[in-house]
Amino acid sequence: MSDSHSTYFIPEPSRWPIVGTVALFIAFLGAAIMLNGSAFGTLILGFGFAAIVYMFAGWFADVIGESIAGKYNKQVDVSFRWGMAWFIFSEVMFFAAFFGALYYARVFSVPWLAGEGAKLITHELLWPEFIYEWPLMVIPDLEAFAASLYNEVIPAWGIPAINTAILLSSGLTVTFAHWALKKNNRSGLCWWLAATVLLGFIFVFMQASEYIHAYDELNMKLTSGIYGSTFFMLTGFHGFHVTMGAIMLLVILIRSIMGHFSALDHFAFEGVAWYWHFVDVVWLGLFIFVYWL
Repeated sequence: MSDSHSTYFIPEPSRWPIVGTVALFIAFLGAAIMLNGSAFGTLILGFGFAAIVYMFAGWFADVIGESIAGKYNKQVDVSFRWGMAWFIFSEVMFFAAFFGALYYARVFSVPWLAGEGAKLITHELLWPEFIYEWPLMVIPDLEAFAASLYNEVIPAWGIPAINTAILLSSGLTVTFAHWALKKNNRSGLCWWLAATVLLGFIFVFMQASEYIHAYDELNMKLTSGIYGSTFFMLTGFHGFHVTMGAIMLLVILIRSIMGHFSALDHFAFEGVAWYWHFVDVVWLGLFIFVYWL
């Protein structure tokens, strides 16, 4: 990072925002066509994803090139840090909404449907046979609640506990990599980063295995009552964030191997590390409130 610039760096006009917009539109269009039963939609969706990857690769390459060229000064660095901080805050609010939905359903709305508190009239008029239980794997308008096929959930002390250990370990390895970078230990930086990337993709593989088990053997789906919908929404979005974080860490690893970053100039590493620690904290909340309690 160069401090020689007295003015704020303003990049040249970029084509990547419009490329990204078009790519996202194609991906959403393909997904909509695919969900309506057309095999052609899969091809469009794949093309959209390929365009998104192309956009990210090109945009990242431009930003990395500007950084290596020394075009960013301290003021730009502060802007990057604030931008990343607000991005992570928006992600916190994103997950807070889903955790809030889980809390509201479990503590308020489902007990109300069963007649608790002042909502007895709701129970008597709408679904008098409904009995409160958690996890709720049925919908109230089923004729026989007790005869539901959705009667099992993922146990906390199986794959979820293993994944918790994996993510907590990855939080340690990325911290060790940061310490190595601050000490200009390039070898330690690369090895600890490689361990973090490996742990991240192992987590994703384990969660995919968990989903297959839930769908095929436990008959638990997104439509399995309020528990099924909140379970898959929370864990699915978190899995997506882990996947994106692991890819970003892989990019940082490649850059580290190429000799990028120094003990005093490495915000790209720090920004991804912040994101990874955020992913760790969210998973702890998931493990406690979705799997354990």
